[in-house]
Amino acid sequence: MTIIQLEYLLAVANCGSFSLAAQQSFVTQPSLSMQIKALEEELGVILLDRTKKPVIPTETGEVVIRNAREALKSYNYVRESVNELKGEIAGTLRLGVIPTVGPYLLHRFIPAFIGKYPKIELDIFEMEIAPITDALQRDALDAALVASGTTPDGIMEYELFSDRFHMYVSPSNDLYERSNVRIEDIDMRQLILLSRGHCLRDQVLELCQAHRTARSKYNFECGTMETVMRIVDCTNSVTVLPEMAAAFVPEERRGQIKTLAKGAMSRRIALAVRRTYVKHSIITALRDSVLEAVKPR
Repeated sequence: MTIIQLEYLLAVANCGSFSLAAQQSFVTQPSLSMQIKALEEELGVILLDRTKKPVIPTETGEVVIRNAREALKSYNYVRESVNELKGEIAGTLRLGVIPTVGPYLLHRFIPAFIGKYPKIELDIFEMEIAPITDALQRDALDAALVASGTTPDGIMEYELFSDRFHMYVSPSNDLYERSNVRIEDIDMRQLILLSRGHCLRDQVLELCQAHRTARSKYNFECGTMETVMRIVDCTNSVTVLPEMAAAFVPEERRGQIKTLAKGAMSRRIALAVRRTYVKHSIITALRDSVLEAVKPR
């Protein structure tokens, strides 16, 4: 049994596919399959049910995979500990980021981060919150940039900064002439939201909980804030916009951004990791880089 065999086994379990696992592991599919077959022969059991699509672990495979994750965690911790003793910050960082944060934050810290820590290999995945938490729990991600309070038990969140909510209003909407808007002034039938699965959608509905049973007359499944804003522009609707997204609204449309009354209308952006994470120095370097990027100038 080797470390590489365990890594390939986890790759297939995470991907549900030998071909995808081979791509992510940067090996040919025959090489990956041969290593997993050799592991199965050594243990005398079948670990993966290859008749299923996607490929799933057998009952024995589940036990082996669970222990393989712990073994690889300990293996990586040895490397991390040695790097810290040598004063080096090195290794691979698999970072998840939710779609309502990635486009507005990544470019602000990544150039400085990779410049300051050239020995860190950075893999970034833009994902909705449910796949992110699942990937963190399976050790498929090391950390994630999320909205605070959206991850389950077993995940630690380090709050980074506050992201205030604003209204983005169509020029043909009655609220356009207002300089600020109260939550109770919002007609839920005119509110455009992101599609289900986005935590920002849930936060906005919680914000407007007194009216949440009212149905919007526009039933769009929008995956990005840019799409939502374009729909608002061509209708008489409104949406809730995070401050970091508001900064990217073109100058000619800045008048459509309205402040929300009551100062508590915001979300907190956090760095999420498993409680048992081992890449302490890399995570600390990431957190410091984000905080430096968002620090008021």
